Amino acid sequence: MLVFNKKLSLMSSNDEKALKAAELLKIRYDFVPLEEADIIVALGGDGYLLHLLHETMNLNLPIFGMNRGTVGFLLNDFSEELLLKRIENAHPFELNPLHMTAYTNSGQTVEALAINEIALLRETRQTAKIRIMVDHKIRIEELVCDGVMVATPAGSTAYNLSAHGPILPMSSDILALTPISAFRPRRWRGALLPNNAEIVFEVLNPIKRPVSAVADILEVRDVAKVIIVQDKTHKLKLLFENEHTLEERILNEQFMI
Repeated sequence: MLVFNKKLSLMSSNDEKALKAAELLKIRYDFVPLEEADIIVALGGDGYLLHLLHETMNLNLPIFGMNRGTVGFLLNDFSEELLLKRIENAHPFELNPLHMTAYTNSGQTVEALAINEIALLRETRQTAKIRIMVDHKIRIEELVCDGVMVATPAGSTAYNLSAHGPILPMSSDILALTPISAFRPRRWRGALLPNNAEIVFEVLNPIKRPVSAVADILEVRDVAKVIIVQDKTHKLKLLFENEHTLEERILNEQFMI
């Protein structure tokens, strides 16, 4: 007989499919308020999980997510059966977010964390012009583009992939530096950087060519400079069923045609 002594809290998106799944689970299992929990059970899609990770970041609770959204890349399949056994046998995976310090044209300083990526994006029809420095060395004097991003391995299959960036294995300790519709240098496709690198973006002519910085769910308008480093102080833990871990999902994604 399974002996499960962890307290579970159930969190759900407002999507109808997720809410119905939550009602089914509440009939079969006991859940406690979030402040009393050892583990969070999350129902929704990747977007909802991303929001939940940000909201619960300081609680240091592992999350067992089940997909009630569309793609569900960061979630397990949904089933109301054998939930306790599935959680007990799940494989934990730890993520470190990126830390962004953004300086605006008006002199404000905004800090934020990102689990997937930090992206700089042009705000108008004018292309952005951005200088890129890595570990205090200028690598590209002027990137003319729609934008540029730094993606974690967990985020490498999201916006980074749609911008033709590389898919990163979770154990690689690498970040993807990926341009978005680069015009000059035209042949530059991006770079792979160690996860302890400091990346600095300087916006050239930020008044004429305004740029925003987006850290997952937070947008900062009219930035002049953005500094990105990995945040080692926060460790986010996701639980995956052993036959379908996040590492395996990323490997599978590389062989999709």
